[in-house]
Amino acid sequence: MTATRKTVAVLVLIPVVVALALWAFAWPAARIAPRDLPLGVAGPATATAPLEERLAEHAGAFEVHRYDSEAAARTAIEDRAVYGAVVVTPQGPELLTASAASPVVAGLLREAVAAQAPAGTQIKVTDVVPAPAGDPRGSAFGAGLFPLILAGAASGIAATVLGLRGARAAGTLLGAAALAGIVGATLAHSWLGVLTGDWWAEAGVLGLTVFAIGATISGLAALIGRAGIGVGALLMILLGNPFSGVASAPEMLPAPVGALGQWLPPGAGGSALRSVAFFDGAGAGSALLVLGVWAAAGLAALLLGGRRDRTAGAATATPAPVPAPSPAPVG
Repeated sequence: MTATRKTVAVLVLIPVVVALALWAFAWPAARIAPRDLPLGVAGPATATAPLEERLAEHAGAFEVHRYDSEAAARTAIEDRAVYGAVVVTPQGPELLTASAASPVVAGLLREAVAAQAPAGTQIKVTDVVPAPAGDPRGSAFGAGLFPLILAGAASGIAATVLGLRGARAAGTLLGAAALAGIVGATLAHSWLGVLTGDWWAEAGVLGLTVFAIGATISGLAALIGRAGIGVGALLMILLGNPFSGVASAPEMLPAPVGALGQWLPPGAGGSALRSVAFFDGAGAGSALLVLGVWAAAGLAALLLGGRRDRTAGAATATPAPVPAPSPAPVG
């Protein structure tokens, strides 16, 4: 490639990357709003019907779940089936929230319920699963995802650049992920108090997230070469981070970004970590399954690429048989 072509390539590539980054990061943030946000309504059907009608006026904003009692609504919140619930009582509506699930959503529900109530009505608000005292606004939890993504990407890139292949690369990535999980849990749980669940469960989710990202990037590189690093970084950093919804909630992002983000390791890792950190693991099953699938696929690609390299190396090292010389003619 000539110097002129290289210059043109750079001048074209940079604006494209900037446009893609702004679309991926700024567009979802600028369009945050509830979209089929799971919300509970508890109380007698005759009393809750008017409230459900008013919520339905916000087309597509809330996915209403009906419960017979406040206790059932509390259980649904603790199981991560809904983000909050409005309980209709003779004294007036009461709002149950879970700021640990999303401080942004908890604040939005307070505003929405207050707007639906008659003027002058006092809304009693109970935080069923509060955010930790060390991170009441959830800002540290949201900010902690990006270093996790970088750790996974760095491990996958390092394994590729250092020439590690097959089982050796897999073992290196597993060891790096385990150490990253232990360090992450030590800082976020033991030091900052951002996480408040089972320490080992948190370390396990952190480590699995790092491994899923690292194995995917390294596996792609093993299959398609160095271009796999770029593809993996695009999926995990440029798309996975802003589409994760960890700073607000997946249901607060525009479609199909919120759903897509939960199928990528950053979003799944954030959801699983929130579940084990604040909800005793409730609702973590699907997110852990997503992480496991990515980790297994990356590991399989890594081992397959290593086996292919060994086969190619053996074929190159084996000399071709030398044909026997033809017998000299007699006489």
